[in-house]
Amino acid sequence: MFIQTESTPNPATLKFLPGQAVLEVGTADFPSADTAGDAPLAKRIFAVEGVTGVFMGLDFVTVTKEDAVEWDHIKPSILGAIMEHYQSGDDAFTGAASSGHAEHTGEDGEIVGQIKELLDTRVRPAVAQDGGDITFHGFERGVVYLHMQGACAGCPSSTLTLKMGIENLLRHYIPEVLEVRPVAA
Repeated sequence: MFIQTESTPNPATLKFLPGQAVLEVGTADFPSADTAGDAPLAKRIFAVEGVTGVFMGLDFVTVTKEDAVEWDHIKPSILGAIMEHYQSGDDAFTGAASSGHAEHTGEDGEIVGQIKELLDTRVRPAVAQDGGDITFHGFERGVVYLHMQGACAGCPSSTLTLKMGIENLLRHYIPEVLEVRPVAA
């Protein structure tokens, strides 16, 4: 098994590509070891000292480390954990993967539908290339609230991505959008 790695815009996060499916659908975010209950793959990766987060997509795993830890020291152990997982035959995640977006009820349903459509077709594929995900959290009085996961969470360029990229895109296509703000999980 050959596992490729790619750097991400977030220096604390590295993207691992095992060359086979990680999840069947959606994404799964594990911001700490105690959230990895239904995820044998995440548990194995969290066993590596210095790992602070695991995010899974369809064909990749993004791992976030402590700032004080060097990638050169933990990358071989993470690669070993991923290989061990695939050799075990276990599923990566036995829970329900997230489709990502929060439900929205109310009079802004048509606008929210347009926002989700743009996120799904224009934004999410691009940020998945960098090992992350951005999902709809809410829309209120012209403000779109988005949740950043994986490499996007804590990334130094995330504010620029939100303001200059996503906000401009949404405002261009949907005049009712005035601003985009990040939210914590």
